[in-house]
Amino acid sequence: MTTSDRTDVYFTAEFVDGPLAGTAEERVLVRGTHDEKLSEVALVDGIESIFRYFAVDTREVAGKLHVRYTFNEPASDTYTSEDENE
Repeated sequence: MTTSDRTDVYFTAEFVDGPLAGTAEERVLVRGTHDEKLSEVALVDGIESIFRYFAVDTREVAGKLHVRYTFNEPASDTYTSEDENE
């Protein structure tokens, strides 16, 4: 397997809003395609929550697939984050 073959099985998931806004992670393509929906587990104020996201668009950056995901609030766990400035 060459280096380019290994990078072709990965894509970058970018979270555009919701509790994971501004973060990204490397994920594996399944049968050569990205996930249309993602479930992410994250801690908010020390409470583990499941957040659901769905793909909104794709683009290629430097030869690598990037997929933008938007937050699906109705399908996700509720969460509250107390802002120290409020």
